[in-house]
Amino acid sequence: MLTFAAAVFFLIVTPGPGVLSTAGVGAAFGFRFGLRYVLGLFIGTNLVALAVITGLAAVVLSQPFIRTVLMVLSFSYLIYLAARIAFAGSRIAFIEAQGAPGIGAALLLQAINPKAYAVNTALFTGFAFYPQSLLVETLTKLVILNSIWIPIHLGWLYAGVSLHRLNLSETAQRRINFAMAASMLAVVVLAVFSAARAA
Repeated sequence: MLTFAAAVFFLIVTPGPGVLSTAGVGAAFGFRFGLRYVLGLFIGTNLVALAVITGLAAVVLSQPFIRTVLMVLSFSYLIYLAARIAFAGSRIAFIEAQGAPGIGAALLLQAINPKAYAVNTALFTGFAFYPQSLLVETLTKLVILNSIWIPIHLGWLYAGVSLHRLNLSETAQRRINFAMAASMLAVVVLAVFSAARAA
């Protein structure tokens, strides 16, 4: 069980689309909007976990075409979210991102987030610790997963909000927003290279 908890911690705390976008939304839009975004991620990650547990994800993702479509949608959506964070509060050319991504945006991100499926598959198909009952083990894993997931994402949100609350100059805030967006894009690039090498 401790091995499972450690795996959850390290798989979730490492920068991925969920935590980076959480920090970005916090830095760009503040705590209230960030908390709504985290709620959407929370619902989304549990829906992905249920899809993995029931085998639905395995059936759907066994089709190469669907995997490719989800990967393209995921990358496109991450680029869109990065743009919304980068240009928050700015009027630059054709883009104006006054509204913060909310619950629906976070749900959509988790639904097409390859890392969410990979992490949940690794956690729920491995790390067996209660062979007497798969149901008890699965429910225990869900409790452990969420009890670690929540503080990690709130921590990333707090980090982003702390930057937002510093009342920095417009230029400094814009640079922070661009840095957050660039970090998300770096995850996209790494994921593309990883998918290309796996193919």
